[in-house]
Amino acid sequence: MSFQPVIPTQGIAGWRFLQRTYDQQFEAFNQGAQIKRDAEYFEEKIGEVRTAEDLVSDRRLLGVALGAFGLQDDINNRFFVQKILEDGTASDDALANRLADERYKRFSEALGFGPGQVPQTLTTGFADQILEQFRAQSFEIAVGEQDETMRIGLFAERELTILAESGKSDRAQWYSMMSLAPLRKMFETAMGLPEAFGQLDIDKQLEIFQDKAGREFGAETLADFLQPDIQEKLLNTYLARSQLNAFNSASSGASVASTLLQNAVV
Repeated sequence: MSFQPVIPTQGIAGWRFLQRTYDQQFEAFNQGAQIKRDAEYFEEKIGEVRTAEDLVSDRRLLGVALGAFGLQDDINNRFFVQKILEDGTASDDALANRLADERYKRFSEALGFGPGQVPQTLTTGFADQILEQFRAQSFEIAVGEQDETMRIGLFAERELTILAESGKSDRAQWYSMMSLAPLRKMFETAMGLPEAFGQLDIDKQLEIFQDKAGREFGAETLADFLQPDIQEKLLNTYLARSQLNAFNSASSGASVASTLLQNAVV
C-alpha cells in the first residue's frame, strides 16, 4: 500500500503541520512502488526518444512527462499533445502560445521538439529535472486528495518562485499568474474577489490584482510574494477564507434543507 499524505486538520493548523512534516512525508510518498517504477522506467527509456511521436507512443513515458507539468489529464489526448510539442513555441501561432494555460508552453519548451530546437531528451540531466518536477507534482496531487486547499498552497509556493525567477517583467508575471488556474484561485480567494471577477477585461483584472496586492498584503510586485512575511499572510488569508467559504456553503445548504423539510411537514 502506497503512502498517503497525512493532514490531521483543515485550515492554517493543517497547513502548518504539512509544512513541518513536508520533507518526511515527501520522501515517504516517493518511496512508493508506483512512483519508483515510473521513475526508473523514465530514466531508462527517455534517452531513446528523438521525436514528439516517440514520446506520445509510449504511454508510461508520456505520463511522467505530462505529470511533471501538471498536465496528466491530457494522457489520452495524444494528437493534441503531439501538436503542442511539434509546434514548439518560437512562432506566435504555435498551439502552445495560443492556449491560456502557460503550462503547455513550458512543457513544449522543456522537451524541445519544435522547429529549430534540439530534443532535450538527449541532454545530460534532463531526466533528473523532469523527475524532480514529476515527484513534486505527484505529491501535490496526493495532498489534494486529502485537502485541495493544501494542494493549492504547495502549488503556489512553487509557482511563485518560478515566476519570480523567470526574468519576465512584473506585468508579464501577473499575466502568467492569471493563466495558472490553481494560483489564480488562491489569489482570488485570498483577496475576496467574486466569481464574476474573471469576466472583466483582462487588463482591468490585472489592475485590481495589483491594487489589492499592495493595499492588503503590502506587495508592490508579484515577486514581493516571495518575501516570507508577505507569502505567509497570503497563504494564511487564503486558507482562512477557504475554510470560511466552505463553512458558509455548508450552513447555507443545511438551511435550505431545513426549510424544505419544514415545508414538507406542513
